[in-house]
This record gives sequence, structure tokens and C-alpha cells, in this order.
Amino acid sequence: MTDTDAAGRMQDITYSRRHFFKFLLPSLFGVLMFLLPFPVGDSINIGMGVLADALGALLGDALPAIAVAVLVASVCVTGFVKLVRPRWAAQGPLRDIFDVAPVWVALRFLGAAFGVMTFFQFGFVAVIAPSTGGVMLNDLAPVLLTFFFFAALLLPFLVEFGLMEFIGSLARKPFRAVFNLPGRSAIDATASWMGSATVGVLITSQQYERGFYSQREASVIATNFSIISIAFALLITNFLGINHLFVQFYFTVVVAGLTAAVIIPRLPPLSRKPDSYYEPVGCQLVEEPGEAMSLLRHSVLLAMRRAKYAPGPKALGCNGLYNVGDIYFGLLPLVFAIGTVSLMLAEFTPVFTWLSYPMVPLLELLRIPEAEAAAPATLVGFAEMFLPAVLAASIESELTRFVIACLSLTQLIYMSEIGALLLKSRIPLALWELAVIFLLRTLITLPIIAVLAHVLIS
Repeated sequence: MTDTDAAGRMQDITYSRRHFFKFLLPSLFGVLMFLLPFPVGDSINIGMGVLADALGALLGDALPAIAVAVLVASVCVTGFVKLVRPRWAAQGPLRDIFDVAPVWVALRFLGAAFGVMTFFQFGFVAVIAPSTGGVMLNDLAPVLLTFFFFAALLLPFLVEFGLMEFIGSLARKPFRAVFNLPGRSAIDATASWMGSATVGVLITSQQYERGFYSQREASVIATNFSIISIAFALLITNFLGINHLFVQFYFTVVVAGLTAAVIIPRLPPLSRKPDSYYEPVGCQLVEEPGEAMSLLRHSVLLAMRRAKYAPGPKALGCNGLYNVGDIYFGLLPLVFAIGTVSLMLAEFTPVFTWLSYPMVPLLELLRIPEAEAAAPATLVGFAEMFLPAVLAASIESELTRFVIACLSLTQLIYMSEIGALLLKSRIPLALWELAVIFLLRTLITLPIIAVLAHVLIS
């Protein structure tokens, strides 16, 4: 779609009540579900999180068994489609989900095998241990099943009815000036902060596939703005016994994260990503207000235009079910396979200890106490987001635990979840690129965190 065509279509819309409320009401519901935090007991949650927690409580101990059933169904149906080529999978959503490349078939098989071994407790100890397969099956898989069920169904209220266009137009100038990104990427970041980093990646992936982000923009947003939620940040500080420093902690995370978001996109490999689009249609979003038109009016018109052409209830339901199927049968096996392997490397091999040796002199230079004990925790987050906190829990120095906690939230690339989701998506990021971005984020944010730690808690 050209700018001229888009502008022409926008002129067809007036400030009618029907178009305005078609934008406003679904978007407000999306904000309520994804972006509005509120206290629940001793923690902070969002509407979608409350629904996911309620579903988790309802299903309870059955969730691991359900996860194994989904993993086995995924590999069985995928194998059937690849071998038999049934008509129902010849085209459309079912083909997209089950007719996948051989590497994804292998990872689905591996994920199902790990899930069955862990559930029935047979096979290699490194696979079925509580700290590897047990973490994936009993801790992560139930969260993904419940959280993504509602995320996939409710996400259209956030992205289909004009909120992205409204915020994108308002935030265009600062985001272009500071991050060289579209203003609508502010929604991705906010959804991550308030809900989950995986939701931010899911939004970015869908926006890229629909042509709203270029390859460079999608890659930058997914690896720099998919921040861990406030709820998980509270969990980390409580686990490490630094919850009394939460304000200093989250201030440090925000400063270090924003600094990394400014610097890292200007470095390879992200700086070398082309500004080409996944789809040519709809790739050029009109952000500039026309002459004699205020920014607010222009933003509302963009939102109303999007709402006017939003899919109806049937299409929304079908899209939601497709998203759920793609996540359950496509993403869950991938997360289980990659996550288990990563945790095996972290728990049963000295790989991360060896890799962390160069970090010891850097930590000593930054005057971080217990540098040798802290060094592995600076890199093990590449495998799983909670592992740095586990390794740092035994460190006596409060300052060191503070630094590791902050670093674990600013690294962003966790192969057990975010990394697997990015590899599964159509965003053009390879495994080696994710590893390089993880290292860059570590090297850029660690000195900032260390300086702020010395200033704020000394």
C-alpha cells in the first residue's frame, strides 16, 4: 500500500460515533487485558494474567499431562501430514502449522521425547532431572499453556482495532529520533513490561508478518524491547532477598535497558538487517499528519481507519484459534527441546563456567565482590532466565546479587523461551545472531549496572 493510497482511504473516514467506538471499546478492553497493572494480593498482575492464573488453578496438576499430550499430538500429526499428505493439510492454516521443514520436525520429535521421558521418569538423568526436564515440564510448560491460550485469543483487541496506529502516530517522533523505530513499537514494549516478554515478541512477529515492520525494525524490537514483566522482576528480587531495593533495582534495569536499546541496533548484526518487508502490502504506514491537521486528530483518524477494516467476530475467532494451535503444536515442542538442551548444558556440563572465565577480570575491574562466584551467572541466562538468580542466591554480597538480578533482566535473550520463540517466528534472526546480541547486551549493560549499583546501594 502506498502512502497516497493509505491517505486516500483515511480521508474516507469521518468522526462518526460508530467508527470511533469501534476503535475505542475493543482497544480499551485490550489495554485492560494486557497493559493495565493492578495489585492482586502481594503481587502485581494484569487482566490476562488473572485469567491465566485462574485456568492454571482449575487444571492444576493436570497441566503437565496436558503438555505431554500436546507434545505427542504435535509430532504425531506432523509425521502424518509429512508422510500421507492429506487433503485437509494441503493448504491454509493447518498446512502452516504441520507441514514444516525437516529441522522443525526433528525439534518437535525431540521436544516430545523429552516431555514423555520427564513425565514418566525414564531415560537419561540429565534429561529428566528436576533442574532440566522438570523445570520445563512442571514450571514453564504449564505457564505457556495457560498464558498463551488467553494471549492468542485476546491479542487481536490490542492490535486489530487501531490502538497500534493511535499510539504509533503519537509516539512517532521520539521513537524515530531515539531508536529509529516506528512509534507503534511502544505497544510491544509496554505489553512486555506489564504482561510478558513473550507477548511482546508475539506482537512483533505478527506485525512483521503483516508488513508493519521491516526486517531491521522487527529484529531490533524483538531483541531490545521484549522486557521481562514487572511481575517477574518482583519474583527475582524476592528470590534473591533484595525486594527492599526494588525501586533502585527497576530504575537500574530501565536505564541499562534503554541505553542498550539505543546502542545495540547501531551495531552488527542488527545494523546490517535490511529495511525490506515480509509482505509488500501494507508495509508503509502513514505517520505524518497532513497540513492543517493536528497530531491527535491524525492519530485518531488512523485508528478509526484500522477499526473500520478490522476483522469481524468469526474471523477474529478463527485467527485466535489458529494462533493457539500454532503456539501449542509449533512453539511448545520447540521451547521444550531447546530449553531442555540449554538447561542440560548449564546444569550438567562446565560449558558456561568455561565461557565465563573472561568475565572474572571484568567483574573485578568493576569492583564486584565474589567475582569468581558471580561470573557463571553473567552468561547462564542465555539458557534460561531464572538460572542467574539460582546461581546468585548463594552469594553473600548484596551488591553482587543486585548486579546479577539487574543483568538477568536486561539480557533478554533466553533460549528456553524468547530465543525459541524468535527462532520459530518469521523474523530473520539466526541462532548465532541471538548469541551475539546476548553478549553485546551483557557487555553494554553490565558496566552501567555496576556503576549504578555502587551509587544506589553503597
